Formats: sequence, structure tokens, C-alpha cells
Amino acid sequence: MPGSGARSSSELVLVGVNHRSSSGAVRDLICTEETEVPGVLARLQAGGLSEFFWLSTCDRVEVLAASCDPVRTATIAAGALAERAGMTAQALAPELYTLTGGDAVRHLFAVACSLDSQVVGEPHVLGQIKAAHRAAVAAHTTGPELEAVLQAAYAAAKRVRTETAIAERPVSIAAAAVQTARDIHGELDRSSCLLIGLGDMGELMAEALREAGLPRLTVTSRVDRRAEAAARRLGCHYSPVADLDAALQSADIVVTAAGLGRYILSADQMDAVIRKRRRRPVFLIDTAIPGDIDPAVGGLEGAFVYDLADLERVALEGRATREAAAAAAWAIVDQAVAGFARGRAERAAVPAVAALRGHFEAVRTRLLAEHPGGDPAEATRLLVNRLLHQPSQVLRAMAAAHDMEQVEAERLLRRLFRFDESDTTERIEAVPVPGPFEGEGR
Repeated sequence: MPGSGARSSSELVLVGVNHRSSSGAVRDLICTEETEVPGVLARLQAGGLSEFFWLSTCDRVEVLAASCDPVRTATIAAGALAERAGMTAQALAPELYTLTGGDAVRHLFAVACSLDSQVVGEPHVLGQIKAAHRAAVAAHTTGPELEAVLQAAYAAAKRVRTETAIAERPVSIAAAAVQTARDIHGELDRSSCLLIGLGDMGELMAEALREAGLPRLTVTSRVDRRAEAAARRLGCHYSPVADLDAALQSADIVVTAAGLGRYILSADQMDAVIRKRRRRPVFLIDTAIPGDIDPAVGGLEGAFVYDLADLERVALEGRATREAAAAAAWAIVDQAVAGFARGRAERAAVPAVAALRGHFEAVRTRLLAEHPGGDPAEATRLLVNRLLHQPSQVLRAMAAAHDMEQVEAERLLRRLFRFDESDTTERIEAVPVPGPFEGEGR
């Protein structure tokens, strides 16, 4: 067909590691601070990607790209993640996941709606996605496909926040943590908090405690550079991980968010800390899944250990409310994914529709030029004959060759022009199939 364009074969590709696929230690190595993102984007661009963004949070590091070559794109993204971790691509491969097409879209929407976080509903991740988006815009690595899916993800997240109670859970848990801290220490204006690790829920707890009057917050992490960057971001103190015991001794509240898959605080360690604190109580909040704190710590005199489930029992009425909110949120995500796929498919059909309209208009223009001032009835008859000439020839040739595609072609014609509607069928069957330029005199 004249003027027709090739349909875009661009596909969304997502490659990453998260709290389910990899250990906290690996994510710590890959995790990228805000100041490092432009350099990472530039390296990916130099490596062959053009439309993409890099999302780095405490729970995940992911590359989302739009590409006409998904396999090559996934390989480049996996290589960049491995380079960041200081590992070979082969060594990192078991901890990676790769999603394409609708699966990538659904995953992105779930992340934006905080359904894929360790604590469902936590409020940080949407802001982190928007920050990654801004960084990509500044680096000129966005494009129409990426923009479309991100805007659709933001719309889905807004619906989940406004139409469900999913966001109430983390806020309620943080409020319960503040209340429990006050039950143990009284007003918090003379207390100090140590945040170990940089999980999103840990930061939410620390922020809630500071809003409640906590004057001193210190951050430490397995990777010192990440702790320093977090301290700058949060406007608080930083302690090297080598000084962990000293930092523990001065902390009235300890929030753990390392998520390394092993205990980072043992009973022996905390027993020694409490002795040096002269038995002053310590409130320990374990936000990691799996936990960071050995359960035996809870048996020590002066140690009050709460995990998220404990705080949730304080905060919420029951599990049924949470599950109903999550189910409603997932329903919104699935609706948004289907809507995005439908809109994308409709946009993909636009070039073909425009080309068909342009072809018809070109035939009409040529015919009017060949028959100026002609009879309208004759002109429309000639137009119909000319438009049907080429399709009629192709259908006859297919029938003569017993081409199996003839059945599909006829089915598509009936669907496009609604031949199966009774009133239309009667009119069409009354019109003979025209011969080559019949009645036109060429």
C-alpha cells in the first residue's frame, strides 16, 4: 500500500535484582546513589541503549528499556548490573530477572503502586521512580515508549492511593513504632536512634521518630559510602560500620533495615551493649524480611524487640483489611495494564489506518483530475471500481491458487467492513464484483 509504514516492533524490557531475587549484600554493591546515576546512564548509552532508565532503591535495582532488539538489550542491561556489582555477568545471572512486554509493564505498575515492596504500601518507591525518570530525562535517555508506560504507571499508582487503603499500613506501623517508643522511653526529645541498613521501611520509621521529636539520628550500613550518602540525604549523623558497637551503646532506639538474609545483631552482642548501657532499655525495631535481629535478643533484660508483624498487631484491626486492600490494588494494576496494552495496540494501528485513508484520498484525487466536472453518480461508481480493482485481483488469484490465506483474508474483510450485518450483506451481495476498471474506459 502506498505510503504505509512498518509497524513498530519496539518492546519493553526490564532487567533487575530485588529483595526476592538477590541478597542484600549483592544489592548493596549494585545500589546507585543519585550522584552516580548520570555516569551509569552514560555508560549504558555508550553500550548501545537509547530509550531507558535506571531505578535504584533499597529493595531493587532495575533497568527498564524500550528496544527493537529485546535480547541484546537484556544482555547490555545485565552486563551493566554485573559491572556495578563487580561480578561477571555469569556470576550475577542467578540473581537477575528479565521481563518483557506485558510482564514488564505489570511489574513496573506493581512497583509504582508499592505492591512489590517488602512492606506493601510503603510511600517512598513512587518518588524514587519519578527521580529515576527525571534523571533519564536530563540524560536524554527517554522516548515515547518509556514516557507512555511511566505516565500510565503514575496514573495507576494514583488510583491505588486514592481508591484503596493500601497506603494506610506502613503509616500505621510507623505510628505504632512511635507510640511503643514513647511507652518505653517517654517523650523522645532526649532519645537517640541508630538506623542500621537502608531499607525503605527503616527510613520511614526513622522519619516518623524524628517527626515525633527525636533529636538525634545516626545511620550506618554495611557499605560506608551508602551510609554517608543516606546521612546527607536525611540530614543526620553517619557512623562507620566498624564502629557499630559504639553506635549501639549510645542508641536508645535501634532500627534495622539491612535485609542481608542473616542476623546482624546477636544475643551476645546486644547483651554486652546493654551491660555497657547500665541496663538502660533499648527499643529494637526489625524492619527487614527476613529479620536482622536474632530472636534470642528479645529474651534479654532491657531489650524490647518488635518486628513489623508485632507493630502491625498494635496498629491494625486485622489481616482481612490488608488483604482486601491489596486485592483491590492488584485489580487496579491489572485494569491499568490492560488499558495500557490496548492503547499501545491502538497507537500501533494508526500508521496503517492513516496509510489506508491516504491511499483512498489519492485515488479519489486522481480520478477527479481525470474526470473533471463529471456526473457525481458516475464518479462515485468509478471510484468504487478503482478502489476495489487491486483487492479483487488479489482475492481471485488467491482463490485460483487455493491459497489457505484466502479464508483469513475474507474473514478480515468481513470484520473490517462489517459484512456480516444483515442489512449490509444484502446490499453487498447485490453488487457484482467489478472487472478491471470496469466502466472507466481507463
